[in-house]
Amino acid sequence: MPFDPESFAQRQLEAYNARDLAGFIREYTEDVVVYRLPDTKPAIVGREALAAFYRDNRFNLPDLHAKLVNRMVFGNKVIDHESVTGVPGAPLEVAAIYEVTERGISRVWFVASK
Repeated sequence: MPFDPESFAQRQLEAYNARDLAGFIREYTEDVVVYRLPDTKPAIVGREALAAFYRDNRFNLPDLHAKLVNRMVFGNKVIDHESVTGVPGAPLEVAAIYEVTERGISRVWFVASK
């Protein structure tokens, strides 16, 4: 089966909207690093920290939803423009840049409108 970075981004988006923590986390590598631009220091390091953040700060929100507005794929990078509702400060326009390896999503850079 050929390497398909877009499939990782799509599966994690579907799990996010279903608030399926196990399914969501499965799409990331053990050593995933998440950045929230413009900050250059990692916001989250590791799959366990990622799971804890989403369990405690996202998947507990009943109206959480991310609508995919646009997606671009460049080699092993997937760039999603999402409109996120159900979170504090929503609606938010967010760009998520996923760097994908054959093991899963290894790096994420988020850029938010607010």
